[in-house]
Amino acid sequence: MARDLTLPTVSVLMANHNGARHLEQAVASVLEQTLASLELIVVDDGSTDDSLARLSRLAAGDPRIRLTSRPVAGGPGAARNLALSLAQGEFVAVVDSDDFIHPERLERMVQEAVDSGAHIVIDDLLIFPDGGKGRPWTLLRGDLARTPQWIELPDYIRSNALYGPVPSLGFAKPLIRRQALAQARVTYEEDLPVGEDFDLVARAMASGLTLRCTPRIGYFYRKHPQSISHRLDQPRLEAMVANAAWFSARHGSPAIASALSAREASIDAALGLDEIIQALKARRPLDAAAAAMRRPAGALLLRVPISDRIRQAWSRLRGGERAPSGAGKIVVLSRQRVVGSTNGSSTYLLSMCRALVDAGHRVSFLGPTPATFGRWPVLKLSAEMDLFDEVRIRGGLRIGRWIVAKDPRILGRALLTGVEKVLAKARIRPAGWVAPAPYAIAAPATRADQLFVARHARGAKALLCDYAFAAPLAPYALTPAAQRLVVMHDLFSSRAAQFAAVGGSDSVAALSAEAEYALLGQADVILAVQQDEAAAVAANLPNRQVVTTPMAANPARAPAPGQAPHILFVGSNTAPNVVGLKWLFDKVWPALLARRPDARLTVAGNVSRALDGAPAGVNVLGPVPDLAPLYARAAVVVSPLITGSGLKIKLVEALAAGKAVVATSVSLQGVERELAPVIRRADDPQVFADHIADLLDDDAARAALAAAGLAAARDFFGAEACYGPMLSLISESA
Repeated sequence: MARDLTLPTVSVLMANHNGARHLEQAVASVLEQTLASLELIVVDDGSTDDSLARLSRLAAGDPRIRLTSRPVAGGPGAARNLALSLAQGEFVAVVDSDDFIHPERLERMVQEAVDSGAHIVIDDLLIFPDGGKGRPWTLLRGDLARTPQWIELPDYIRSNALYGPVPSLGFAKPLIRRQALAQARVTYEEDLPVGEDFDLVARAMASGLTLRCTPRIGYFYRKHPQSISHRLDQPRLEAMVANAAWFSARHGSPAIASALSAREASIDAALGLDEIIQALKARRPLDAAAAAMRRPAGALLLRVPISDRIRQAWSRLRGGERAPSGAGKIVVLSRQRVVGSTNGSSTYLLSMCRALVDAGHRVSFLGPTPATFGRWPVLKLSAEMDLFDEVRIRGGLRIGRWIVAKDPRILGRALLTGVEKVLAKARIRPAGWVAPAPYAIAAPATRADQLFVARHARGAKALLCDYAFAAPLAPYALTPAAQRLVVMHDLFSSRAAQFAAVGGSDSVAALSAEAEYALLGQADVILAVQQDEAAAVAANLPNRQVVTTPMAANPARAPAPGQAPHILFVGSNTAPNVVGLKWLFDKVWPALLARRPDARLTVAGNVSRALDGAPAGVNVLGPVPDLAPLYARAAVVVSPLITGSGLKIKLVEALAAGKAVVATSVSLQGVERELAPVIRRADDPQVFADHIADLLDDDAARAALAAAGLAAARDFFGAEACYGPMLSLISESA
């Protein structure tokens, strides 16, 4: 039977009792899901704070919220049953009102259920102490933290033994097929004050529903004094005993009975521990000793509070729990290899961060993946990186200005690459047999990447995600109040057709428009580098703030007409630069030499690594420590790009250096209104060559064009014009 497409895919059930403090963050995390087809059913369970007023305001602003309330608190089970009775979705999911979830969580869990056929799906929790201090930890360990697993009922029950050695899967918040749950006639046990999710899932599994556990970290569990699930006093434990006895009487297979017996024994031990602790608090040592004799297993559990006290004492000796290094700062989350202004994207990011520091903000740089190293075992940070309070790259050891990769395989890859180049140069073996390093910027985040962010970015006042691909890392900073900004650089989904038209391939991961907007939509603010892309994003994401934030220029004091016949191209090793240079070499250069046989082109930057030779008259330098002498000498700077997106950083840089520029229409994308009058533009190879030759021939025309370009750089690309709107947004949110 086909699903009714007018109904939501997921109904999220949220019970709330006096949860006003964190309620709005919990609700926002549900409404910001990449899964659009959902409803949020919130049951206010007799709250005496202002929860209901807050919920009413939220519900008035979003029709996906369905709000109901109970005048008297009946407990989480009763509230969830009420929500369950109202649910219309194909699936139901549970989110507590003091927690929050990853934007991609529901979409991924539904996909897991569809792919596997499971009735119930659970994922990993990232548990963190409220208050900003204390190391976060995950629920799952071992094989469960590595690959998806089917969980059998005896194993599920056994995992929920109190103080047991394996992860307690009952803490996980389930996604369940609603019709399967209804057919099993399973609802929440309303008399159970704690462990209600475990009980529901266990009874559903006993009725034939299957459980799939995925290691993805999608649920953020806030541990604070008001949390119910980690408070185990005598009334709650006795309720668990009664519930276990009820379950045991109805499901008595040997495997299940054994698992239940282990769990019941753990509850009995916990009762003993509680009895001992209460006696000790009341200064009745004899009663505590008697309780320990009656329940020796409870006495053994004294190791838990004792070890906690030892940890607390040790922490006090060390000065107390330290706040994460990112607390109170703007934290940059970046997977690119930023060591200085070595390419356009790094130059842009560092320029933006310098503006933030100049405005009084403290900024930290966090590189969450060792893939940043690529095939470079050692990175040297330039003086430009001193603007950051700290620079951390996972898997790297900081020694002064050097960051050394800890993984010896990176050194091995570097050595192999060196051998490959030597053999290719000696014509012994052609290059290409060493696998290229992965494109780290677009690589999926690993658990280790996510935990690195959780440990170092928590408490940030803002998160600056370098490229859209970094946006899914922001929630792992465990600070939902932090403003999330994405530095776009490029609208990647617009590039595929361009490369197809010229028979080339992009140097970045292929990205559909749908996927790209889903990534960008995980930010509060999207910083677009040029106007055309800002307009496209705003049209597709009308509920997000989109700010045009071009790179600010550092204008020269005077134009620099340079010396004919010198021409300059500067670029990094990216597909648009490689394709553009090939077009220049193959189509433009022969036509230029026909008019100016003395023309000389210098190619600077990492793009040289992708070039297999160059025509006569072309000098390929590779990376250079200082571009200023090259700019000073060049009579003309060229930007021959025929594919690409974003703002062409080197175009703005050349104009700011006071140079005459010849460029293609692609190079002008998004800044045509400002810059078209101050450059020579051509898309036809012959016309492009003629523009260069004309400027080489005419010193006065070249000087006039250089002066006009420098004036435009000053007018349109000053720091205030470029970064003022971004700075205002961050100041408002701080």
